[in-house]
Amino acid sequence: QVQLVESGGGLVQAGGSLRLSCAASRHIFSFNAMGWYRQAPGKQRELVTSISTSGRINYADSVGGRTTISRDSAKNTVYLQMNSLKPEDTAVYYCNAADSWSTYWGQGTQVTVSS
Repeated sequence: QVQLVESGGGLVQAGGSLRLSCAASRHIFSFNAMGWYRQAPGKQRELVTSISTSGRINYADSVGGRTTISRDSAKNTVYLQMNSLKPEDTAVYYCNAADSWSTYWGQGTQVTVSS
């Protein structure tokens, strides 16, 4: 049973920064890719960023230049650094991992950006 546990969400003012963490219950290189999604109220879940085992990274246009995904294989953790946060970044942020058999999700962490 794979577990992904997010942390680091909270309330921040516009222009501020947050770093989210996603701790995996198995080695992060056992997944084909890991990433972050977000879901705002009344909207569909959308990709924020992803990183493959080889290190290829994708960013959504809406967060490009303000967001960095990174990982620490020794801690089996993936991070999402978000800077210059905007009220429209308010959402529940979910960690995601995929291997050849399944896709896994964390429970989500709330990020609220006040104007």
